[in-house]
Amino acid sequence: MSIAPTQARPATATISGAHLFVRCLRELGVDTVFGYPGGAIMPIYDALPNSGISHILTRHEQGAALAADGYARVSSRVGVCMATSGPGATNLVTGLANSFLDSVPVVAITGQVATPLMGTDAFQEVDVFGITLPIVKHSYIIRSTEDIPRVLAEAFRIASEGRPGPVLVDIPKDITVRQIPDTIELPRYAAEPTRPAPGVDLAAAAMAGALRPLFYIGGGVEIARAEHAVRSLVDKTGFPFVSTLKALGSVPTDHPKFMGMLGMHGKKAANLAIQESDLLIVCGARFDDRATGKLEEFAPHARVIHMDGDLAEIGKLRRADIALPGDLKANVDALAGHFGSAEPTSIRPWLERCRELCRKHAWDYNAPGEKIYAPRLLKDMSERAGDRLIVSCDVGQHQMWVAQHCRFRHPRTHLTSGGLGTMGYGLPAGIGAKLASPDDLVVVVSGDGSIMMNIQELATLKRYDIDVRIVLLDNSALGMVRQWQELFFAGNYSEIDLSDNPDFAALARVFGLNARTIERRDEVDDALDWLIHTRGPSLLHVRIDPQANVWPLVPPGANNAAMMQGETR
Repeated sequence: MSIAPTQARPATATISGAHLFVRCLRELGVDTVFGYPGGAIMPIYDALPNSGISHILTRHEQGAALAADGYARVSSRVGVCMATSGPGATNLVTGLANSFLDSVPVVAITGQVATPLMGTDAFQEVDVFGITLPIVKHSYIIRSTEDIPRVLAEAFRIASEGRPGPVLVDIPKDITVRQIPDTIELPRYAAEPTRPAPGVDLAAAAMAGALRPLFYIGGGVEIARAEHAVRSLVDKTGFPFVSTLKALGSVPTDHPKFMGMLGMHGKKAANLAIQESDLLIVCGARFDDRATGKLEEFAPHARVIHMDGDLAEIGKLRRADIALPGDLKANVDALAGHFGSAEPTSIRPWLERCRELCRKHAWDYNAPGEKIYAPRLLKDMSERAGDRLIVSCDVGQHQMWVAQHCRFRHPRTHLTSGGLGTMGYGLPAGIGAKLASPDDLVVVVSGDGSIMMNIQELATLKRYDIDVRIVLLDNSALGMVRQWQELFFAGNYSEIDLSDNPDFAALARVFGLNARTIERRDEVDDALDWLIHTRGPSLLHVRIDPQANVWPLVPPGANNAAMMQGETR
């Protein structure tokens, strides 16, 4: 009697944690990652080639985090950055704080020392989980290789749902090298249904009865993808509107009912209209101190309708007479259903008053002298570039000039560090923006102080031939600090002198960029043509008056009607 041989079981395929991690990223739709390799993250870098994910090697981890931020803002997807343990992880912190304060969806991946070494002060071990707790929506330390799909799916969902923000995923090295059966699937999450909040009828009645209504539009409009709904509501009601820094373009800035940006460096017409209004319809704004000035004197005659996706913002700083929490787009759409297309006759005197304010306080671009006038240059640049322009701005005087004088038709064409005010933001964010929208013209507007914070990313531009144009406004000083020292510290100019700056055009050429310098007004037209039409990463170095200030300015502790005017109207 013969016995048939036992058939061998087929071996179960296995996969390393690192390869599983990268495969999950790809299944979550990630096509671009910004990062910098190192020891603890090396297994994941080993799994990246041929994964379908493009990795952009920035020259500093902060550059990676800020590039992911810019990518997320323009693409409306989650941005991804990656760094190793220790200094690699801590170098991401400023970028994560920037995304947290501006509500930008980013997932930051950090390598960590192996699990048995955690807590032993091992080489390049830091508690990045603890360090980042106050500046992320959520943090993970992956303790098991099998948890990788679940953690990543949750991280991307948390980063993008509700009020977006950064999520940290810290992964020990032993978790990435361990082999497990290749049978784990990525969990999927369904989106929650949205509906308008109770109180829409009450809000509509208040709007219909107001004599001096004003929309106050904030960055939550873009977060909720509600810009088209808000534009429709503005047009249906005929109400004028103002915008915060981060909301510029939610309704096009050349709209006839736009009063301007409000706040510390807002337009005088916008700030005065706020103070005279009797009803504020607040769409995704949070009554930030830079927008309101002295809060207890902000819009003193106005009732408030407050719509925001984050319930915590409603009533936090200003009591809402009518609160509409929840999905902003659903609430705006529901409100729009109460209005036709006819402009109410009751607000015609108010509309004429708003038009009068805009006429009286219109900007005069005909500054005297031979020197380059930055507001005029930026206005001309944005008009010449047209609707395909994306501006990625650094922080300082130039940031306010961009907000005041550039034309924006969509909020995702104006990238700026609003909440944190991160110098060095513009260049890496511009890199992320261009990779997210390669057919658009991306211009970084920076200053001679800010550009030096992440100037190493010029090498990233050159390596990948990323067609970003840079306008560098050089006043040989930390201009905003100098202005405040002039006005509020009796002209005691402490540590603001940058007169020993390098030749920025020459420096850009060393990095392999096109570059030129201008310093006279009669050079501007040709230089802007060169900037817009020259193919490839380019830098236009613009020398401006070191004494030029940003006007108007609401001084600290004052209400928004108490604006200092300087040499402008």
